[in-house]
Amino acid sequence: MLAQWMTTSRATRPSPPPQPGGGLRFAFYGRTSTLRHQDRMSSHGWQHDMADHLITGHGQIIADYFDAGTSRRTPWPQRPQAAQLMATITDPKPAVDAIVIGEYERAFTGSQFATIYAWCTRHGIQLWLPETDGPVDLGNCDHRALMALLATQSQREVLRARHRVLAAMHNQATQQGRYLGGRPPYGYQLVDAGPHPNQQWLAESGPRRCPWSWRRSPSRRNVRPYSDIPTGSLLSGMNRRCERCTSRSTSGKS
Repeated sequence: MLAQWMTTSRATRPSPPPQPGGGLRFAFYGRTSTLRHQDRMSSHGWQHDMADHLITGHGQIIADYFDAGTSRRTPWPQRPQAAQLMATITDPKPAVDAIVIGEYERAFTGSQFATIYAWCTRHGIQLWLPETDGPVDLGNCDHRALMALLATQSQREVLRARHRVLAAMHNQATQQGRYLGGRPPYGYQLVDAGPHPNQQWLAESGPRRCPWSWRRSPSRRNVRPYSDIPTGSLLSGMNRRCERCTSRSTSGKS
């Protein structure tokens, strides 16, 4: 696919010359996958530092585009900040000469790089990566091989994390006897699954130590939407019965 794009003739604008006194005008692009599990400021900071180090002596960053809470699998035109960057470049007189990325995996996966590289080439925009220590040139066989490797590695990173999480959850449920939580999906019901998988733990947390959990378990067989349960009714009922807090009942158990 990369070779096909290289050999296909396209009407492209020539690469912009360095700006007098300032070098190339760069637009920085970065991304984080989540909002809750990643610190936006820290992630933006290290990616921007990588980009700054890469372009030292070649120009300066004049525009900053950063997508937070966006999956790498989302195409660039569907990412808010990336789409805004692309709109800026398609202007008849674009304000930037090149795009600089702090790390390949933060911006691309699969065939996304090849698509964006071809798009940048049509608009006469360079694409800089730390992995190539400068602008990417798919006319260079080493760059082509590296981009193919990075694309595979980016996909593998996601699949590896997904596999590890699912494997750990499976082990927790089957070997450790842990309930992974969550309401049943809409249309499903909770049913009796038979004896507890870990009878030793069940004996350790019997009625004497956890009276409230045994008293509540029969009622949990009847699944009702949260909207049907009055606010605070569960805790209010436990307080009226003077039931002990779970943490106190199981304080001797790690």
